[in-house]
Amino acid sequence: MYRWYGLAEVPSGWDACVATIGEFDGVHRGHQLIVARAREVAQVRALPVVVITFDPHPDEVVRPGSHPPLLTTSRRRAELLAGLGADAVLVLPFSLEFSRLSPDEFVRVVLSERLHAAVVVVGENFRFGHKAAGDVPLLAQLGEKYDFAAEGVPLLVVDGVTVSSTYIRECLAAGDVAAAAHVLGRPHRVEGIVVRGHMRGRGLGFPTANLETPPHTATPADGVYAGWLTSLDLDGSEIGRWPAAISVGTNPTFGAGDRTVEAYALDRDDLDLYGAHAAIDFTARLRGTERFDSVEALITQMHRDVSQARALTTG
Repeated sequence: MYRWYGLAEVPSGWDACVATIGEFDGVHRGHQLIVARAREVAQVRALPVVVITFDPHPDEVVRPGSHPPLLTTSRRRAELLAGLGADAVLVLPFSLEFSRLSPDEFVRVVLSERLHAAVVVVGENFRFGHKAAGDVPLLAQLGEKYDFAAEGVPLLVVDGVTVSSTYIRECLAAGDVAAAAHVLGRPHRVEGIVVRGHMRGRGLGFPTANLETPPHTATPADGVYAGWLTSLDLDGSEIGRWPAAISVGTNPTFGAGDRTVEAYALDRDDLDLYGAHAAIDFTARLRGTERFDSVEALITQMHRDVSQARALTTG
């Protein structure tokens, strides 16, 4: 799969394609439906699929300080899109200047002149251009002008809920990682670099990998979870994977502290992951954060948490 950052990286000889556009944060089941439709159209026409997305999130540029928590890193997003059959991912740097392009200018500069789009497939709620003035009917009109077809894909509704990145963020904020996984089509993942923390877990018999996450990472509500800890190489490929008990929060038993995301690989006290890139996948919430009256009471509860996590991840 090709990955281009900015229009200048699109090869000068790039020919016709089927394009789809969106933030695609989370690459959830609704996004998967859109990319699948683009793939269907592309196969009929024997054309590649190009997914167009943006960095940073448009909200942060248009309304500074409103950056939503991100469900996926840019690398993870590209990896997931490739797995859906995208032939190329074009990340467009989103700036104030870019946000001021009219719908016609956006279509001409991005879809027509650079990508030579033959078909553009988007979600039915897609908006584009200055002040989000463009919608799917306007995209279809501009397609007649610039010689491409446009198609809007209906939003996906699962169990009466319209699937969206916003809905998934709400699930995570409530600690409902199971509901988030249901509409993502996989467990929610948090990535980061393993850093040294207070090393309390090791002293208690449960050594943890403490993740330093990128800014704006969507992290589940404070609590204890079952899931998986994965070590990754520089390209994001999996090196090792272990069932885990996961803690998110400030460790109130030891007083106020920084919020951390850390995972204990079940029954493993021999892992040295400091400095490694790692990922934590959340599969189930075990309990909320509690302040215990003694370290002994905390350790007793941690043994219970580990037993629950083991039952949920190892069958």
